[in-house]
Amino acid sequence: MPVDHHADLDRKFVEVTNLVAVALGGAAVQVKELHDTARETADLTHETRRTHSKLYGALDDIRSNRREKTPRPGFFNR
Repeated sequence: MPVDHHADLDRKFVEVTNLVAVALGGAAVQVKELHDTARETADLTHETRRTHSKLYGALDDIRSNRREKTPRPGFFNR
């Protein structure tokens, strides 16, 4: 956008305004990337929970309904 030289604008403030506009544009791009990454992470978390439930849900049901306490998986690996 051309600067109107007849408006008596201080060049310093015009430059600072342009720099802020460019910085805000860059920040917007980074915020979108952050949002996309957060969404992907949330989706992967939900997928992992579903997979874990599918693989170990029955085992958890068995362990939860027993009176006797049993060691948790990996207890004997120490």
